[in-house]
Amino acid sequence: MKYKLGIDVGGTFTDFFLVGDDGSSVIHKILSTPEDSSVGFITGIKELAEKLEIENEEFIQGIDTIVHGTTVATNALLTQNGAKTALITTKGFRDALEMRRGIREERYNNRYQNVKPMVPRQFRYTVDERIDAEGNALNALDLAEVDVIIDKIKANEIEAVAVCFMNSYLNGDHEKQAVEYLRNKLPELFVCGSYEVLPSVRFYERVSTTCMNAYIGVVVERYLKSLLGKLDILKFEGKLLIMQSNGGVVTPEVACKIAAVTSLSGPAAAPIAGAYYADLLGYKNCITMDMGGTSFDASLVVNGQCVTSTDGEINRYRIALPTLDIVTIGAGGGSIGWIDSGGLLKMGPQSAGSLPGPISYDRGGEQPACTDADLLLGYLDPDFFAGGKYPLNKEKTVELTEKNLGAPMGMDAQNAAAGMYRIINMNMAQGVREVSVERGYDPREFLMICAGGAGSIHAGEICRELEIPIFVVPSVAPIFCAAGMLLGDLKHDYIRSYMCTFSTLESQNFLQLFEEMKVEAIATLVEEGIGESQIKYYPSLDLRYVGQYHEVSLEVEVDDILSMNLDSMKKSFHAEHNRRFGYELSEEGTELEVINLKLRAIGEIEKLQSLSASTTNDSATLESAIKGKRQAYVPEKDEMQEVVVYDGDNLSSSFIIEGPAIIEQINTTIFLGESYNCETGIEGAIVVYNKELLPEGFRKLKVSSSEFRI
Repeated sequence: MKYKLGIDVGGTFTDFFLVGDDGSSVIHKILSTPEDSSVGFITGIKELAEKLEIENEEFIQGIDTIVHGTTVATNALLTQNGAKTALITTKGFRDALEMRRGIREERYNNRYQNVKPMVPRQFRYTVDERIDAEGNALNALDLAEVDVIIDKIKANEIEAVAVCFMNSYLNGDHEKQAVEYLRNKLPELFVCGSYEVLPSVRFYERVSTTCMNAYIGVVVERYLKSLLGKLDILKFEGKLLIMQSNGGVVTPEVACKIAAVTSLSGPAAAPIAGAYYADLLGYKNCITMDMGGTSFDASLVVNGQCVTSTDGEINRYRIALPTLDIVTIGAGGGSIGWIDSGGLLKMGPQSAGSLPGPISYDRGGEQPACTDADLLLGYLDPDFFAGGKYPLNKEKTVELTEKNLGAPMGMDAQNAAAGMYRIINMNMAQGVREVSVERGYDPREFLMICAGGAGSIHAGEICRELEIPIFVVPSVAPIFCAAGMLLGDLKHDYIRSYMCTFSTLESQNFLQLFEEMKVEAIATLVEEGIGESQIKYYPSLDLRYVGQYHEVSLEVEVDDILSMNLDSMKKSFHAEHNRRFGYELSEEGTELEVINLKLRAIGEIEKLQSLSASTTNDSATLESAIKGKRQAYVPEKDEMQEVVVYDGDNLSSSFIIEGPAIIEQINTTIFLGESYNCETGIEGAIVVYNKELLPEGFRKLKVSSSEFRI
């Protein structure tokens, strides 16, 4: 049998989703190994072989594709533990990386400190070259200056070098000369130039992204080479693909060269899987929420397309590469509860991670975490966590929660846990508002796709706060990103800056830039084994009204580009501007200005046709799936009540379950508050709906329309 395997390394758990060519699937989770995530990667593969009772070598040789989402780049940025990096830039612009745009993120905070730059000032070097604003060379690059810098790089034991010259997006000759010269003189160093990372206008964004690529490039390259070496030892002969931040996949070779494309590698798969499930249920718009052990990620899918952004930040470092618009906050199962100086209870962003983990893991953790609260509130069975693989210590959890949180607030452990539960739910609801309301979308008009091992315990209260009527818990929710990775195509983004008004746009130059990007895309994808007939192109434009500072990214049709149908583009821009900002200036005749021409090239590869996890049980009746009853916290009543507990792995048939209730699965638990009912067995998912907002139920709603508004 041949297999495809998705592997997502998270802060607490590493998730595996294995699918055979006969349609069978296996879900597996192990605790992450933060000291070296490749250890958990390989260990999980071996455990999967044991689970299937297959010899290691036979199992490995049966895997034809592994798609891997990695947090190596993200962790390097969050911990500021990247390579020792140098920057070579144009004379006079040495401090642009540290000055940023001169805008204080907290303008009224007198104690505000700027983020520590990825490249310290002593490692930022300049050369007296210059390209003017028209792309003409004013001062040639003197390689003798580069030689002096090379001596300094060697003396300071630099590991990576970023090259970013002023206006190189118009003429990259000087950068190419410098990069090629450095690579010849310093073959052991990681060297990159902005012309190959981000050839676009706006110097700070370009230099920041290029430095980020160098800063994490060594770390990503080292990790991937180590991983490939370990896979070679196991005699893996299939294809390894790496998840990108834009929702596509790339080969390890491309990921090593442009490491910045993996900066949000892990979370990027969730919107892809969310779009898949929304389409199955007949919806075009959805919000995906993924609550793992360390973080909570929220993202948006509109008209079947994952929303992307080129205005991202990771740990306050700007990245202008196209990334899926994902809001990440420190709210996961390991998020620690604490009391601030004013006596207020807080949750996160600090996380207990996998080691020492929450108190209940009994691995040395002493600070109460979200998982501990879920245990004390009755949502988790201490003897059935991860199917009994990791039993939880409830007695110790009660003792330390009361000592560290309850006693200082004058309450018992259970009431402290209820407070923790409410606060973390509000934090996550705010994360959803940020990705929806602040982007001009009403969350009440979206289906919520709930993922992550902890997500479905908290989804009901998040949706109740936001008045979202329906949330869906897919059968692959505990390993949602790992499953979504098996839906990705090879995807590459290209950009060319072309600043002019519509009235002065020269079609020949415009089309030439489009053709340049297309040729570059074909060369890259063909090298990755994709035929030209398998490539699809999705152009977009960054446009704005003349006089504006910020632009709007607008997807356009290839035919409109090739035919230069400016009227169609104008009409689409006015409509999108009105949707986002509540006004448009078509009647005033305000001129439009082009900033960037962008092209996304997608090489279609063979991928999964279904994400549903295999089930071995099929209850004849709902009563036969009842495991028993236990006390659980019902937030609508603010009290503990006895609720029915169902075996979620024994509910593949279609049943209606009324809340309050708990549905336990091996890798996740679903809590239905008093406000909710759910319907099981729908396209491999459990659909939960608010009885107050949808009194007639989910199916009644679907008959009338695939979109809804409360």
